[in-house]
Amino acid sequence: MQDISLSVAAVQMVSGLSVQDNLQQAAHGIAQAAQGGARLIALPEYFCFMGRHDQDKLALAETPGDGPIQDFLAQQAQQHGVWLVGGTLPLRSPDAHRIYNACLVYGPQGDLCARYDKIHLFGFQKGAESYDESVAIRPGDAPPQVFELPFGRVALGICYDLRFPEFFRAQGEVRLMVLPAAFTYTTGSVHWEVLLRARAIENQCYVLASAQGGVHENGRRTWGHSMLIDPWGDVLSRLPEGPGIAAGVLDAARLASVRQSLPALRHRVM
Repeated sequence: MQDISLSVAAVQMVSGLSVQDNLQQAAHGIAQAAQGGARLIALPEYFCFMGRHDQDKLALAETPGDGPIQDFLAQQAQQHGVWLVGGTLPLRSPDAHRIYNACLVYGPQGDLCARYDKIHLFGFQKGAESYDESVAIRPGDAPPQVFELPFGRVALGICYDLRFPEFFRAQGEVRLMVLPAAFTYTTGSVHWEVLLRARAIENQCYVLASAQGGVHENGRRTWGHSMLIDPWGDVLSRLPEGPGIAAGVLDAARLASVRQSLPALRHRVM
């Protein structure tokens, strides 16, 4: 078992209609986190664009391995020498009318080391508030690529995935889960923290959640509350709303202590 610690940070944003402005906001957050010592930095879901309509993101779809948003992520990871979990961006799919909502992870040399296309697509309707991601997003058909850090194995999920504990268990035993998100204010205010803490407790691992948090140009309000949670379920860092970072240290000794005192992972029978 790895016996090192690792500094991490979640960048919280309030992304808008301009891709260029969003990339500048992301670059500022990444630089702030890197200057604070973070070696792994996570951006939120839809970090590069929050349009007025679901279909607006189709015009920005990039071919895997080629495009300005992907170039930005690779350059930022290399410039700061960090692992960068690039929130999500639209990648072309076989469906001309829908994109993949993809999370790409870049290593300190700017190399792509993991990809995950969001599987669980959010749908919600309560009064006048309604969302249906399947209108413009094609669900991924492959599990996330678990990747390795010096600290250990890392699992990926995106926003609505948080509600499906079996999705994370299927990724095997990990020491960190990273979840970019854009939780709505309505659902986030009641479910966000309790679900994040549950995933940390039941998997006895750290959870780093990077969120959109504020009122966007398109009128949508997201919950924010980016946070880092330890394997016991304690919240180590939290940013309620607005741009900024939530940062902290993954402590290998803390993780080992939790798993030793309450060996729930070894007690599993199913």
